[in-house]
Amino acid sequence: MKRTTTLLLLCTLLAFNGSAQQVIQRDPMISAMLAEVSPDSLRSHIDKLVSFGTRHTMSTVSDPKRGIGAARKWVLSRFNEFAKQSGGRMTATIDTWMLQPDGRRVDQQQEIGNVMATLKGTDPNDDRIFMVSGHIDSRVSNVSNRESDAPGANDDGSGTAAVIELARVMSKYSFPATIIFVTVSGEEQGLLGANHLAERAVNEKWNLEALLNNDIMGSNHSPDTRLIDNTKIRIFSEGLSGFETDKRAAGVRQYGAENDGKARTLARYVKEVGERYVDNLEVRLIYRNDRYLRSGDHTPFVNRDFAAVRITEMNENFNNQHQDLRTEKGVEYGDYAKNMDFEYLRKNTCLNLASLANLAKAPAMPQNVTLEARNLTNTTSLFWQTPKAGKVKGYYVLMRETHMPFWQKKFFTDKNGLTLPYSKDNYFFAVQAVGEEGHESLPVLPRPSMR
Repeated sequence: MKRTTTLLLLCTLLAFNGSAQQVIQRDPMISAMLAEVSPDSLRSHIDKLVSFGTRHTMSTVSDPKRGIGAARKWVLSRFNEFAKQSGGRMTATIDTWMLQPDGRRVDQQQEIGNVMATLKGTDPNDDRIFMVSGHIDSRVSNVSNRESDAPGANDDGSGTAAVIELARVMSKYSFPATIIFVTVSGEEQGLLGANHLAERAVNEKWNLEALLNNDIMGSNHSPDTRLIDNTKIRIFSEGLSGFETDKRAAGVRQYGAENDGKARTLARYVKEVGERYVDNLEVRLIYRNDRYLRSGDHTPFVNRDFAAVRITEMNENFNNQHQDLRTEKGVEYGDYAKNMDFEYLRKNTCLNLASLANLAKAPAMPQNVTLEARNLTNTTSLFWQTPKAGKVKGYYVLMRETHMPFWQKKFFTDKNGLTLPYSKDNYFFAVQAVGEEGHESLPVLPRPSMR
């Protein structure tokens, strides 16, 4: 084994031993971007969003100062301003269409739109897309009330502000792959904007490798004073594929892969990379697609076979969520900016940035990853092919015991195969491509090979 390979392996194994995340080198460019994320800037985004009174999906689209239409135009103006610092690589638009009454939460014809900024990748041979989202619409207690003030500071001004701040910072930098920043509409009316965008991604055959959906991520406490913590964030992810589950069930059962769907693989990646770069933040993996019996804008993407997760604060405050603005028995209800923690929102925004940047700077995923299953042995041999895009320095083979939630070890190789002295009966494996600067692709779980 080459000396450099030995050192890489040593550092990697240390990184999975207790507190040694610090052993893995941080990319100075990513660290510089994180330093630009500002709690004051995030607060200014929130204050402006709240100033539109209501951002209800069915509110006015013609008033220049109030309603969803004015809010969308303001976000577009911010994206266009950021585009000036991108060297022509960022473009922005509002993808609009007409809603028709559905007899439920849409009671009239209404223009709806997703505000999108696309930071084009610099590698013409790399068609990968990474997307980050928050929903711009807000509501009060009655989901059909389009008139009352609905500040929506945290739900989901926090996710929208994070997307705006990410576009502000990242537009000044370049990445081989494309990053899309989007504020979707119609979440409260039934994930309308997300469904539209996910269907568009399918129809236009986007190579969308990951979506980070941010919804309710800027408050650090609930009314229960025991639940005050700005050091933890939740990521919700589905274990099984939400796409053609019935057709895939036999394979999932045979390989024991019920905990390794695309979404959960992405969630593990965000935890590892996010905790590498963002100090004093623990990423908690929640093994559900969303909160109990609830849903979010990542779900339409999961249902169409994309890797998508939801990022949400640790302890939701339901007094401030979906509430008419009022005070009852000394308790104030309403989603106001004063109830938020902007340092916490900064850290959660940085979690997104580190993950997006690491993904967009990494090579594409290795191709045709297989595990040799023809012979009964106590070793495991894996093989793969070079990624379709990106400059590759080598590969990590990831390994964990079957009962463990996270990858425990990484083995580096500069070859297209590796044999490990561990039994495939007792461990799960995956393979990542590693770029010349150390950025890792998403892991790929192997298929069995009987050749």
